[in-house]
Amino acid sequence: MATVKELKATARPKSGKGAARAERRAGRVPGVIYGNNQPPLTISIADRELRQRILAGRFLTTLVDIDLEGKKHRVIPRDFHLDPVKDFPIHVDFMRLGEGATIRISVPLHVVKAEGSPGVKRGGTVNIVAHAIELECGVENIPQFIEVDVGSLEIGHSLHLSDVKLPTGVKTLAREDATLVTIVPPSGYAEEQKAAAAAAAGGAAPGAAAAPAAGAAAPAAGAAAPAAAAKAPAGGDKKK
Repeated sequence: MATVKELKATARPKSGKGAARAERRAGRVPGVIYGNNQPPLTISIADRELRQRILAGRFLTTLVDIDLEGKKHRVIPRDFHLDPVKDFPIHVDFMRLGEGATIRISVPLHVVKAEGSPGVKRGGTVNIVAHAIELECGVENIPQFIEVDVGSLEIGHSLHLSDVKLPTGVKTLAREDATLVTIVPPSGYAEEQKAAAAAAAGGAAPGAAAAPAAGAAAPAAGAAAPAAAAKAPAGGDKKK
C-alpha cells in the first residue's frame, strides 16, 4: 500500500498574481487542488514545510492527505514550480483522488546489485537509459520506485522493461522492449576484443621453411702457380 503523508493547508480566497505574491511574502506557497469532478480549491501551504517535503524526495509519487480547515482531501502532487534564482517553491498543484481511482504516474527507477555485475567487474559502466517508468495503477498501489537488478549483466548487455516484474495491479504505458539499463564497455574495449579475436583465429598458417640457399660458389680457381724461380745467381768473377 502506498505511503500517505499529511499536510496542513489554509484556504486562499483570492486568486491571481497579486494574491499569490502576498502569500509568498507571508512565508506561504500558493497552490490549488483540482480533479475528481469537483471545483478547484485555492490553498496555501507553509513554505518551510512544503520545501522539506520536496527536498525529501519522491514528492510527486507520494499520496497526501491535505487538512484544509478540518476537512481532509486525499490528493497526489502533480507539479510544483521553483524560483529560477533562489530555488524555493513558488506554486504547487495537487490532484484530488476519489476512492478506487486509477492514475497515470511516472515512477523512478532504482538500479541494484551493480557492484556484482560481471560487466562492471571487467571495467564496464552502468548506463541508466530510463530514469523513470510511466505506469498506470490504482491510487492505493502506487509503487515508490521500480527496482532493476543488473547483477548478472555482462558488458554490452541490457535490461528491458519486459525483464522487470511489476507489482500487482500495476501496468506500464511504455513499450515492453524499451531499454532501461545497459552495461557500457570501457575505453579501448573494442580494440582489445578485435586483437583477441585475431589472436584466436591464429592468422595464416606459417609457410614452409625457406629452401636452403644455393650451394656456395665453387671454390675460386687455385692460387696462381708460384712465381718462376728466381734467376740463378750471377756467375762468379772471371779468373785472372
